Amino acid sequence: MTTLIINIKELLQVRENHIPKISGRDMKQLPIIKDAYLLIDDDTIVGFGTMADCKKIEADTIIDATGKVVLPTWCDSHTHIVYAGNREQEFVDRINGFSYEDIANRGGGILNSAEKLQQTSEDDLYEQSANRLQQVMQLGTGAIEIKSGYGLTIEAELKMLRVIKRLKQNFPLKIEATLLAAHAVPKEFKDNKEGFVDLIVNDMIPTVANEQLAKYIDVFCEKGYFDLIDTERILKAGTAHGLIPKIHVNQFNAFGGIEIGVNNQALSVDHLEVLNDSDIEVLKNSETMPVALPSCSYFLSIPYTPARKLIDAGLPLALASDYNPGSTPSGNMNFVISTACIKMRITPEEAINAATINGAYAMGVGNMYGSITRGKKANIIITKDIPSYAFLPYAFGSNHIYKVMINGQFI
Repeated sequence: MTTLIINIKELLQVRENHIPKISGRDMKQLPIIKDAYLLIDDDTIVGFGTMADCKKIEADTIIDATGKVVLPTWCDSHTHIVYAGNREQEFVDRINGFSYEDIANRGGGILNSAEKLQQTSEDDLYEQSANRLQQVMQLGTGAIEIKSGYGLTIEAELKMLRVIKRLKQNFPLKIEATLLAAHAVPKEFKDNKEGFVDLIVNDMIPTVANEQLAKYIDVFCEKGYFDLIDTERILKAGTAHGLIPKIHVNQFNAFGGIEIGVNNQALSVDHLEVLNDSDIEVLKNSETMPVALPSCSYFLSIPYTPARKLIDAGLPLALASDYNPGSTPSGNMNFVISTACIKMRITPEEAINAATINGAYAMGVGNMYGSITRGKKANIIITKDIPSYAFLPYAFGSNHIYKVMINGQFI
């Protein structure tokens, strides 16, 4: 089954050959073909070019994209989309003056979500999560990473990961799973954090690895949560069981977590709202992807990741949604792109590169996703009629998506 999309106003992120990531000043370059065509065979991109070269191409289905922009689907490398219920009362509490830390100290935050999740059946949790996943697909996400971390017991963490496994089996988009048991310290371990770390290292990680329920291991490395010693111990234990490190770091404080991540060959370091010069120097000598989560900064009214400083230092940058019930109750990557441009002062080209190729790198799927390249999966967004691709982040309050294709099929 072949599909030919013709008369494309702008075909974005066209790469003749696969490149793993884009860094520094190269992020300002977004390869485009105007008045273009795109040829898809089954679920694979097999050809593209200008309409002048399209005259002899035949296909089973032809789609006229006059006035429309076509680009790869978003690769969202950081989400917590599997959760139970919501936390809108905490949203109101923040409006009334309570900080994120205040709410956590009152038993809210992650512990609140953990209690709800532990009381929710696996089937109910799956249905809630499947609804969210369907929504983000419609908004253009074609690859997504999903973390555990709202279980905080062996049984509940496994329940989350098994839900992620069911989502992988039942949905067409690419899904990768991450074990984030070290997301918060449960109430029963309040005075025995070391005991909880022991549980993660000695029981959770081996069980998850044995059942092949996750690809990555993650830690919330932050004051009041897990310190540098905890983080290194958990990452090393995960690595010993074949899990690839990622890390939540520098959300509220900078105290050496990025170096721990880099030294443990973390695929990505995520958040980075607080960043110092030594952190940037550490990242310069690594293959670790910095990941910014601008929707989280927007929702919590905390500083934004200094994206301009990272890119100007020659580093790559990825953008992700951080979809979760407490600090980012949205997985809309279109809003992420707009917010990055408006609040983090990066260009539309840099933002699109960050949410496609670099997002794919940050979730380890760049060989098949993130660009318009022959041999990659046919995961694409077709916009409505818009003046140019810069209109996507500019007109942030509207849905500009006409159709989304995943694995060669419109959803």
